[in-house]
Amino acid sequence: MPGDATPSTENQPAPLSVSNTLARLAGIGVVILCVVAGFLYLGGWFNPHELTPARFVNGFEEVFGIHSGFRRNHAKGMCVTGYFDSNGQGARLSKAVVFQTGRVPVIGRFSLPGGNPFVSDSPASVRGMGLDFTAGNGEEWRTAMVDIPVFAVSTAQGFYDQLLASKPDPATGKPDPERLKAFFAAHPESARALTIIKAKPFSSGFDNSTFNGLNAFRFINAADVSTPVRWSMVPTDAFKPEDTAQSANPDKNYLFDDFIARVHSGPVQWRLILTVGQPGDPSDDATIPWPEDREHVDAGTLTLDQVEAEAPGNCRDINYDPLVLPVGIAPSDDPLLSARSAVYSQSFTRRAGETKEPSAITPSEVQK
Repeated sequence: MPGDATPSTENQPAPLSVSNTLARLAGIGVVILCVVAGFLYLGGWFNPHELTPARFVNGFEEVFGIHSGFRRNHAKGMCVTGYFDSNGQGARLSKAVVFQTGRVPVIGRFSLPGGNPFVSDSPASVRGMGLDFTAGNGEEWRTAMVDIPVFAVSTAQGFYDQLLASKPDPATGKPDPERLKAFFAAHPESARALTIIKAKPFSSGFDNSTFNGLNAFRFINAADVSTPVRWSMVPTDAFKPEDTAQSANPDKNYLFDDFIARVHSGPVQWRLILTVGQPGDPSDDATIPWPEDREHVDAGTLTLDQVEAEAPGNCRDINYDPLVLPVGIAPSDDPLLSARSAVYSQSFTRRAGETKEPSAITPSEVQK
C-alpha cells in the first residue's frame, strides 16, 4: 500500500537457535523444580522423619483433632485492645519507636494452650498473652507470652516429643505415664524446667498473671550497642491464688468470663519489665532462668480496656509470630524462635483457608 515501508531488521532480536531455546526451557524447568522441591521439603516429603513445620502442625492435629478455622495451638482465646504508654526508659536499650516516650495502640489476645477451642478452663491452665504493637511509623512488634517462668523445652524436637508424649490415652483420657516418663528421661532439661514451673503458683485469673516472653532477644540502641534482653508483663492488680470455689465453677469459661467482668469494672494494666542479660547468661536455652539480681528496666504501662470475641479483622486474623520485630529488636541464637515462627506460619496458612467456626468466648453475653 502507498506509504508502507519495509520493516527494518536492525533492532530486532536474532531468532533463537534450537540449542538456545532448549537452554532457556531448561533454565525455566530448573526454577520450577526448585520451587516444587521447596514445597515438598516443607511438607516433609523428602524425609518423613524430619521435623518440618508441616509435620509439627500435623502433630497438633493428631493430638487435638482439627477444629476448622482455629489455631492449632492456643486455640481457645479472646481478643483485647488497648495501648502501651512508653516512659522512654527502654530507649537506652533499643531504638525501636515503641520505646520512645509516647503511646502505641495494641491489639492482643488471651488464650489457653492446646488445639481444642472449647476446652474447659482449669486452675493449672497455662495462660497466654499475645500482643501486637503498631507504632505511628508502621513498625510492628509482635510477642506471644505465657504465665510460666521458663519454657518446658529448649528445642523444637523437644516440644514435638513432649506434644506426642502428652497425647491422652483414649481409655483413660489422660497421658500415658510411661510415655511421659520416657520423655523426661530423654529430656533432662525439661524435667528441671518442670520443677521450676511447679514451684510458682498460678494466679486467680488473667488480670493478675505475670506473662513472660521466655526467649531471649537482642536489643540494639541508637549507638548500635547490642544487649541480650528478656521481657515480662507484670500486673498492677495484686496477685491472688486461685481458690477451690473458683475452680469448682460449672462455667467452663470462668477464666475468660472473670476477665471480661474485670475489664467492665475498669481498665487492666501491666508494667513492661525488661530484664538485662549479662555475659554468660544463656540466650539460646529458654528452660534456664537468668539470675534474679539482673537489672530490671520498667519501660512503660500496658492498658487493656476492651474485650471482644474473635471475628474478622481483629486478633483472630493476626499471627503472633515472635519474629515480627521492629528496628531495634533482633532475634537471639535461641533455636526455638525460628521454629515457633515457622510453625505459627504453617498454622496460620491452614486456618486461613478453612471455614471459621464461632468462638467459644462471647463477651457480649457476660453481664456488665
